[in-house]
Amino acid sequence: MTTHYLHRVDMTTRKDLDMTLPSTLKRHITTEEIKRYEEDGAAVIRDVLPMGWVDFMRDAIEAILQSPGDASVEYTPEGKTGRYYGDFFLWRQSDDFERFMKDSPMPQLAAEVMGSKALNFFYDQLLVKEPNTAEPTPWHQDLSYWPVKGQDILSIWVPFDKATEESGVVVYVKGSHKWGDMYAPATFAKDSGFGDIYAKAGLKPLPDIEGNRDDYEILTWELDPGDVLIHHPLTLHYASGNASKTGRRRGLALRYLGDDALFDSRPGTFIENTKVMKILPGFDMKEGDRFSDPLFPSVWPRA
Repeated sequence: MTTHYLHRVDMTTRKDLDMTLPSTLKRHITTEEIKRYEEDGAAVIRDVLPMGWVDFMRDAIEAILQSPGDASVEYTPEGKTGRYYGDFFLWRQSDDFERFMKDSPMPQLAAEVMGSKALNFFYDQLLVKEPNTAEPTPWHQDLSYWPVKGQDILSIWVPFDKATEESGVVVYVKGSHKWGDMYAPATFAKDSGFGDIYAKAGLKPLPDIEGNRDDYEILTWELDPGDVLIHHPLTLHYASGNASKTGRRRGLALRYLGDDALFDSRPGTFIENTKVMKILPGFDMKEGDRFSDPLFPSVWPRA
């Protein structure tokens, strides 16, 4: 049974939230945090997102959950408990999501971590796991799904609830971004429409990490709203279902492209999916092109 949650704010409250939405980080990213990202492939950045943005985006997420987009996927099978909801390129359909990816402190964070002079936004991905949701997010690395190449590519995972291993926080294989391998993309659900596309990539299968966890060093953190996770596009990561009886797990992944990120025309990436192409009308990139406006907007330096 699907449970719908609705968080409403009246216009007065909305205006109050708008007054507390700074575009700068609460603090700069430290040298040690950048070192951990570069060496381990993932890092936690504590207390950098102002709570005004957290409240603002909680409301934006509820609006999407009540009116899913054309590219959304319900990963929880009919008749199962909980709800695992996925959606992406939300900034293309929601002014609030566009505002968050562009005007929040997240572009500054990405620029500080990567040391990039300029950033374009690639896409956002919302993954919500309501209480008592069994479905995991399978082990995978991001880059194998994407038509992108380069080192200046950053994923930021933003939680809007307390996130623990029980509720499905993202966990990582330490140092896996340095293995030098790209693995076949894993589909999040059999009927998602991506499986046949990913098969074209011809990549080797991912090792059975979940069945052999003791063979790897797993990085995991508990997060509070205001904290974020960052990871390299080749770092292997996973999230369990949400076993909490009452706690939600609303997470938004933001992907920023820095100075050396270029279009990769190799086969088997999500850009071939018809739903994605509808979201990106007029897409006509060629091998080695730089990502640019309007489909991949410039977000740094700020206009």
